[in-house]
Amino acid sequence: MALNLVKALRDQAIEADLVTTNLGLDLPLHQQVNYTFDAALGLSVPVWVLPYTPPPLKEFIFSRAATAWLWNNLANYDLLDNHYLFSYLPSCAAALARQRQIPYTVRTMGQLTPWALAQSRTKKRLYSWLIEHRNLSQAAAIHCTTTAEAEDVRAYGVKTPTMTLPLGVHAPAPIEEAGAKLRQHYGLAPDCPILLFLSRLHYKKRPDLLLQALRLLKDQGLKFQAVLAGSGTSEYVADLHRLTATLDLTHQVLFPGLVTGHLKDLLLQGADLFVLPSFSENFGIAVAEALIAGLPVVITPGIQISTEIEAAQAGLIVQGNTQSVADGMAQLLRSPQLRAELGQRGQQFAATHYAWSAIAKSLAHSYLAIIRRE
Repeated sequence: MALNLVKALRDQAIEADLVTTNLGLDLPLHQQVNYTFDAALGLSVPVWVLPYTPPPLKEFIFSRAATAWLWNNLANYDLLDNHYLFSYLPSCAAALARQRQIPYTVRTMGQLTPWALAQSRTKKRLYSWLIEHRNLSQAAAIHCTTTAEAEDVRAYGVKTPTMTLPLGVHAPAPIEEAGAKLRQHYGLAPDCPILLFLSRLHYKKRPDLLLQALRLLKDQGLKFQAVLAGSGTSEYVADLHRLTATLDLTHQVLFPGLVTGHLKDLLLQGADLFVLPSFSENFGIAVAEALIAGLPVVITPGIQISTEIEAAQAGLIVQGNTQSVADGMAQLLRSPQLRAELGQRGQQFAATHYAWSAIAKSLAHSYLAIIRRE
């Protein structure tokens, strides 16, 4: 999301750079590199990559190098945009920006939902008291991606002005006969609908609940192939494999791991429906990617764009329990016509509401108003 946002801002003639640590990245350090993140669409942005300091504070992602870079370079920018909460780099950047009197914005990325705040509750309460509440309260604005996220900011006790703009997605290049090519690639049966879960394999996303729901579909005699695409910790992925075997779903469920680029586009265009029964998502970028690809979605209310999708009749919103998720999937499996109708409406909705060009233009206008103190 951050990569796409920087690219969209640069397309608006704004000199936007991205600064991050090398956690999960294999890129040259201590220099700005032109990072291509979508070769098919030719998307690349300049990125500064600084080494993070190894554990014991891995989840905090502390970086001495990033601290030095911010100290030496922050004054070169008119505005700072902080992405995420409860992490060292945005917290340090906000503190330095206040010291240098540089305005900054914050994107909370779903970290203030009741579910998210309940995770590691004691650590987050302490961090909030020491650091985060001040960072949010003294920001020039908070970028929320949904109205529900803005409500979470207010519930957190922060009165900082908010700007509510969704995240964006790019329409993928069309792949002819995507369904047939997808089945050929993975060796899937030609006559079985394909259900797609495309996200991190993490308990927050509830792939375990999805597996339980798939067992109910099998008990009803429905034919399907499910692809759970994404990466996760080795322990959690092993647990999902064991659960799959216990539920006797080994022949119906595929775990291809992390998918990117053309294969990701092939999954989104070749599958028959998309499912994400997540506990909590501030936006759910994978859902928007499914919509723009014309894929009908079955999602839960914890995904904060679910209300907009429901209002547009662009997908099925089901309760976050096994039976409800199974019922939603069964409804779509039994009705190709409903799948087609939802897919068409979802694609139109995403193209209208989640176009990066329109989002970047609105965001650029807000940024300029902040810089000019308007």
